[in-house]
Amino acid sequence: MVTFVDRVTLHLRAGRGGNGCVSVKREKFKPLAGPDGGNGGNGGDVVLVTDPQVTTLLSYHHSPHRSGGNGGFGMGDHRSGALGETVELAVPVGTVVKDAEGNALADLVEPGMRFVVAPGGRGGLGNAALATPKRKAPGFALLGTPGWEGDVLLELKTVADVALVGFPSAGKSSLIAAISAARPKIADYPFTTLHPNLGVVEAGDIRYTVADVPGLIEGASEGRGLGLEFLRHVERCTALVHVLDCATLEPGRDPISDLDVILAELAAYPVPEGQVPLADRPQLVALNKVDVPEARDLADLVRPELESRGYRVFEISTVARSGLRELTFALGDIVAEQRRRDADAPAIPRIVIRPRGAEADFTVRVEGGTYGAVYRILGEKPVRWVQQTDFQNEEAVGFLADRLEKLGVEDELFRVGATPGATVVIGPGDGIVFDWQPALTSAAELMVAPRGTDPRLDQSTRRTTAQRRERYHELMDAKAEARAELEAERTDDA
Repeated sequence: MVTFVDRVTLHLRAGRGGNGCVSVKREKFKPLAGPDGGNGGNGGDVVLVTDPQVTTLLSYHHSPHRSGGNGGFGMGDHRSGALGETVELAVPVGTVVKDAEGNALADLVEPGMRFVVAPGGRGGLGNAALATPKRKAPGFALLGTPGWEGDVLLELKTVADVALVGFPSAGKSSLIAAISAARPKIADYPFTTLHPNLGVVEAGDIRYTVADVPGLIEGASEGRGLGLEFLRHVERCTALVHVLDCATLEPGRDPISDLDVILAELAAYPVPEGQVPLADRPQLVALNKVDVPEARDLADLVRPELESRGYRVFEISTVARSGLRELTFALGDIVAEQRRRDADAPAIPRIVIRPRGAEADFTVRVEGGTYGAVYRILGEKPVRWVQQTDFQNEEAVGFLADRLEKLGVEDELFRVGATPGATVVIGPGDGIVFDWQPALTSAAELMVAPRGTDPRLDQSTRRTTAQRRERYHELMDAKAEARAELEAERTDDA
């Protein structure tokens, strides 16, 4: 039965934003008192929260699908929709969040940290929010946008001060049980430990945590055995303790050869950029099982060789509880010194996110199609605007055309060589396909038409930009002539 999981893939779907409402306020003696449609509620986020009481990702191994709540629809009388329920997922301290491609998104190393891993969709605006002095009674509202949907990888890296490393059955679990209150499973066969165990050790005034990392074997950095799966739990440790078995009965093994194998595997393991390599961190050697007479003789034989390499060597016995005090106090001194260095080190600079003022809001990419060129529009705003548009409502389609024109999409299409009738796709993949007509990009606020319609979509009323400009000057000249005639009549009456 699985009791510990340190890597899991979550399938997430944030809540969808609610649609805006199309409504007109109606009162006695005022059947059309103005638009009063409310906005839709935002969709619920999926948030990761570090919790010190959580030590495994087991719950997400059994139920990896998590969803945020959908936002409520807007209603009349300026009533906004309810906000979607935010889902908070408790994860252990030391969890690394990665996207589906393996890129790190967040490193949650402190208790109480929050990371919005799947933001919810935006609620659509109601027709009351869309009203302007020129568009006093919009016959449409914006739809809510979908929330983020995809997979993320959670990877747990144990946060401990000291890591116990060594071959299987070297006595690591027995050691952590002897120096702390941890009670790991202990047996005399390889790979008894199937997951890291944590224990808290007190050495005088110093309190630190020790992690019992599952056994390493030769070739672990290349995927052999269980060691590679758990070497990442050593990344955050300040010091390493090599637990060497002096009473092994396996042929061809001795403390020196075991240490060389472990050092080679630690050196081959890649650590994240900016961290000290595992082989360069403070290391102590614990010669275990010296309560056995033959093991005591072997420890006395290999100790000078280990000390000549620069290691501090401790002869210990977890059964007889000998040599443990000296080892724990030596580790306490290393941890205390590292903590003093961390306190004196300059603070990590804050990450400042600045607005993307110089970046373009969209790009137009020309792609080759079967029947001619295809012009693909990519950008956060155009894609979101398409998602918010109700294509069953002609006025909403006209509003989308106005927004794209004001953003400069039409000018850019002209610049890259698009012609009327060209195929335009907004968004990645299949996207939304249009037959581009430049005539659709005039100002909708100046159009007079029934609510919910847009005369620019009628072939009989569609004009070119030059024709609209000519018609505008004709109307202005007619208005000036009418004003002159009125002034002349007033003069004659006087």
